[in-house]
Amino acid sequence: MKIKAAVTHANAEPFQIETVDLEEPKAGEILVKIAACGICHTDEAAQHEQVPTPLPAVLGHEGAGIVEKVGEGVTEFKKGDRVGFSFAFCGHCDNCHTAHVASCEHFNDINFGGVLRDGTSRLSQNGETLSMFFGQSAFAEYAVVDADCAIKVEDDSIDLGIVAPLGCGIQTGAGTVLNFLKPEFGTSIVVFGCGTVGMSAIMAARIAGCSKIIGVGGNEKSLKLALEIGATHVINRKQCDDIVGEIKRITGGGANYSIDTSGVPDFVRKGLHCLAPMGVEVVVGITPPMEIDMFGELMAEGKTISGVIEGAAVPKVFIPKMLEYYRQGRFPVDKLVKYYSFADINQAFADSHNGTALKAVVRMDEGWEK
Repeated sequence: MKIKAAVTHANAEPFQIETVDLEEPKAGEILVKIAACGICHTDEAAQHEQVPTPLPAVLGHEGAGIVEKVGEGVTEFKKGDRVGFSFAFCGHCDNCHTAHVASCEHFNDINFGGVLRDGTSRLSQNGETLSMFFGQSAFAEYAVVDADCAIKVEDDSIDLGIVAPLGCGIQTGAGTVLNFLKPEFGTSIVVFGCGTVGMSAIMAARIAGCSKIIGVGGNEKSLKLALEIGATHVINRKQCDDIVGEIKRITGGGANYSIDTSGVPDFVRKGLHCLAPMGVEVVVGITPPMEIDMFGELMAEGKTISGVIEGAAVPKVFIPKMLEYYRQGRFPVDKLVKYYSFADINQAFADSHNGTALKAVVRMDEGWEK
C-alpha cells in the first residue's frame, strides 16, 4: 500500500514527508494506522548516524494507533484494537526467557538493524529498501509492527497521544525506579537531569513513596514543573556551587539512590559522591568513557553503580501499569507532552533538541496535511 512517511535520507538531513510503499503484515505482525508518535533522542541519534541504522530509513519508535489487520498466527490483537508500541526483542535468548527482555542479547540487531525479525524490511521507495526502526517505524500514517512490540490499550478514554510516548523515554525513567531500584518507602533519591527521563523518574519516585525526591537541572521552568509532579526539592546546577554538599544537607548525610539521565561524567561522579554508604546509583544516559574511584567509594563505602536500559521493563506488563497510574492521577505525563502536527515533524525535533518541548509528540490524526 502507498502511505505517507517521514523519510530520513542521509546523515543530519531534515525529515521529508514522502510517499513510500508498505508491504502487508507477515506472520507475527500487525498493520496499524498510526495516531501519534513520540520523539526521542534515539531518533535524533539515528538521524545523525550515531547508531547503526542504515539510511535511508523511516524512524519513530514510540508509536500508538489502531490495528487495521493482523498477520498469520496473531491471536492477541484484532482489527480495531487500540495499541501502543515499545522496543523489539528476540524472545529466545536467555535474558528474554528470564523476562529481562530489555537486555535481549540481540537488542541492537533487532532494533537498529533496519529490518524486522525475519531479516527483511516492509518499507521501500521507488524500488529501494528503506530501513525500519525498533520493529515499528512509526513516523508514518501506517506501520507494520512486530506484534511482540505492541501493547493493547484497554481503556478507550485514554488518548493515544498519551500512550505513544510511554514506549521508550518515559518507560526508561519510571521503570528504572519501579522495576530496577524498587526503593523502600521513606528513602531518598536524587535525579540528575530534568528532561523526559528524569521527570518520569521523579513521578515514579513519588509513587514508590520516597520521602525526599531531589531533582537536579539547569532550567528553571523544568525545575518548577519537577516540584509540581513529585520532587520535594530541586537544585539549579547553574546556581549551586556545591551540589553534593547540598544533597547531603537535604538528606541528612547522603541519598539512598541516585539516577543520572545526563550522561555527563561530572554528574555521574556527583551521583556517586552524593550517596550515603550502601547507596545505589543508576546511569541511564549515554556516557563516554570515564574513571571512577573503585576503592574509595565502591569498596570502602559499599556503594553500587549500575546501568539500565529501557527501565528494565517488560512493556506488555509495565505500560499498562503506567496507564493505570496516569488514570489514577498519580503519573501526570500529560504535563510533559507538547503536540505537533505530523507535517511539523522537523519543528518538533528542533523544539525537542533546544528544550522548548520537554516531550514532543507528533500526531497523525486526520487533518494533519491541511
